[in-house]
Parts: sequence; C-alpha cells; structure tokens
Amino acid sequence: MSDNILVSAAAGVLEIRFDRADKKNAFTIPMYLAIAAALQRAEADASIRVILLAGEGGAFSAGNDLQDFMQNPPDLEDKPEAGPVMRFMRALSTARKVVVAAVQGPAVGVGATLLLHCDLVVAADNARLSLPFINLGLVPEFGSTLLLPQRIGYHQAAELTLLGEPFDAATAQRLGLVNRVVPAAELLDTARGLACKLAAKAPEALLLTKQLLKSGAGPLHERIVEEGAHFARRLHSAEFHEAASAFFEKRPPDFSKPEP
Repeated sequence: MSDNILVSAAAGVLEIRFDRADKKNAFTIPMYLAIAAALQRAEADASIRVILLAGEGGAFSAGNDLQDFMQNPPDLEDKPEAGPVMRFMRALSTARKVVVAAVQGPAVGVGATLLLHCDLVVAADNARLSLPFINLGLVPEFGSTLLLPQRIGYHQAAELTLLGEPFDAATAQRLGLVNRVVPAAELLDTARGLACKLAAKAPEALLLTKQLLKSGAGPLHERIVEEGAHFARRLHSAEFHEAASAFFEKRPPDFSKPEP
C-alpha cells in the first residue's frame, strides 16, 4: 500500500484520492499497487456501488513519476501475475462498478488516459489535460489509441497524440472527454453529489446498464435481443418492484438492501 493514496467509504461511494501534492500527484509503483487494491476492494464489496477518483492539492495527476519509472521500468505484460501498472490498468478498465472522476489542475499522460475508463468525468475550470507521450519518445498507453479515435474521431485523436499539446477543460468537454465543467471550488461537491446520486440507484440495474454500454459495437439486432432478455428478467426483480411501489406511493425508492 502507499501513504500517497487515501481511501475512504461512505454512503455506498468509495473515494480514492491521490495525495502526493508536492509532485502534483505523479504516480509511483506503490501508488499503482494501492489504487489497484482499492479498486479490487470496491469490486468485492457489495456495499460499494460507485468509485470516485480525485486528486489532492490542486492537481489530478501529473502522470507517471519519470524518475521512479526509470529506476523501476514497468512490466506491462498481460499475465496472471501482472506488474503493478498492468494490475492497476486491468482493475480500472474491467471495473464493474461505476467510476466517477473529479479532475482539477494537471491531468497528464496516464492521468488523462485513465479518464477514458471512467464513466462520468467532472472537470474544474482550471483542469489542463495533456497526452505528451510523443514528446518523450513514447507512445500512448492504456488503450488510448483505440478509445480516443472511437470517442472523438481519428483526426481529433491524431491532433492530441501526435502534437502532444495540452488542452483545457472546455476543449475536453467539447470533444466529449468530460461530462461537465464547474468552478474549481465546486469540483468535489459536484463529483460527490453525482457519486451519491448514482449510489442511490438500483444497484444491479446500474451494473447491467454499464455492462451493456461497455460491451462494444455489434449487430443491432443482437443488442436488442440482449437488452430484451435483461429487461424481462428485471421485471421480476426486487429492485423493479421497489421502484414501482415507490412511484405509486409517491416516495423515493429505497435500494439499500441488496438483491436476494
């Protein structure tokens, strides 16, 4: 574990906060291990329904700590006993729980590409994203050469990665990489509000909706059939019956009890 990763849980939300402000929350190997462990904890804990990622000290993350990386080159092979970085990447990219990110200040390298694996991204108006891999003689990572063109189109993705120039929160929102931009002073409250709102939703329906959204492109008819099968099963679920009862009784639904 790492002293630079703060983990707390409340109201169904697990917060993972990067706390290495003197280095703008640049990631070290111990930090990767700690984040991966926290993500795995969230997956295993039924009481945790949403994960919130945030940075302390006015920064999200300056990316990899280059000195640490040069001293401890990462093992990026995908194998059962994966190295710390791949363990982190695997845990975030396969997370079943909904992941919200609160981004302020610099979000550089992996500090930006990890956002492609989050479900909702709230950015402060002072956020500045950058994919500077080309400037370091490197290539983008974390699946970003696949996900970026899918999200924003080839030419926009090429501009961000081939030039490696920073861009602001408004540009990130225009490109569809950020859901909303808020004043820096409101960032955490806004992100926590969204996380709590999500955590109050029907948990199994939330998981299934994310699963469907992330399952990739395929024939439309197959997706219609897949959705229909899930929909039919959900009509018999305790979550649906609670939601319907709450609607007729004009009260908020209570999804605090897990599905039997």
